[in-house]
Amino acid sequence: MFYFLFFAIMYLEGNMKKLSIVVPCYNEEEAIPFFYEEIDKVSKSMKNDFEFIFVNDGSKDKTIDIVKELSKKDKRVKYVHFSRNFGKEAAMLAGLELSSGDYITIMDADLQDPPSLLPEMVRSIEEEGYDCIGTRRVTRKGEPPIRSFFARMFYKIINKMSKVEMVDGARDFRLMTRQMVNSILELKEYNRYSKGLFSFVGYNTKWLEYENIERVAGETKWSFWKLFGYAIEGIVAFTTTPLTIAAFIGMLFCFVSFIMIIVIIVKTLCFGDPVNGWPSLACIIFFVSGIQLFCTGIIGEYLSKTYLETKKRPIYIVKETNIEK
Repeated sequence: MFYFLFFAIMYLEGNMKKLSIVVPCYNEEEAIPFFYEEIDKVSKSMKNDFEFIFVNDGSKDKTIDIVKELSKKDKRVKYVHFSRNFGKEAAMLAGLELSSGDYITIMDADLQDPPSLLPEMVRSIEEEGYDCIGTRRVTRKGEPPIRSFFARMFYKIINKMSKVEMVDGARDFRLMTRQMVNSILELKEYNRYSKGLFSFVGYNTKWLEYENIERVAGETKWSFWKLFGYAIEGIVAFTTTPLTIAAFIGMLFCFVSFIMIIVIIVKTLCFGDPVNGWPSLACIIFFVSGIQLFCTGIIGEYLSKTYLETKKRPIYIVKETNIEK
């Protein structure tokens, strides 16, 4: 009887799936204790093994000190400390690369990603055969109206331009199988836009919807202009349509200028109509110059991304970690 129970326990442990939770952190000293308390509570209600990977993205507060204290109390807590701030994309990549679980998820430390969804996400993968369980906000309650408007416009624009579908309101919070994560890690590009990469690799995805949740503590690190720049990176990373638009505008203005030249010649020769003076000419020059600079800026954006890719610099540098490779 004893041997039967022993082997039964060993069998169950061997078949227990490990769940890695990647938590990018930047100046989250206020939020981390709340996050750990909540995620610890949820993990104890589940039968899975867990590891919590906190990636400190060059925080200037006591984020890394708090995580180190947690790691002394809980062996499931792992930390990765960057040498400086490399950005959330780099932090997510580091967490995915250093994770060891069968299932991997990315969660923000501010509890805007509800840990209470994890049991349902695991169940959907194991019982329904999905490769990824994503989450999306159905409301943007608490956000400034102008930010919500531009967010919706961004998804409409990029979905018309790109062949890769971007789901409106999608979060980085999603539970993925090891196979899907390995596919993502094969994409070695320097300029990363994870929401697009998650969609690019494909796999069978189920979406869970929930209403927007405000931060439990601290302040958001995403200003309007940072989000705007992030949106531009997403467009540049997943479509070349802006280059096509720039080329089309160039051809259109060439055609319009050719028509205008013919009109001026005909009016001058046939009707003796004098050519308009310098004010109209100056306006035309300023207008055309603005269009040229706009198109040059589009080309420059793509060239800059290509330049950064060719330099082959590391996406992040780890200063300290307690994860054994």
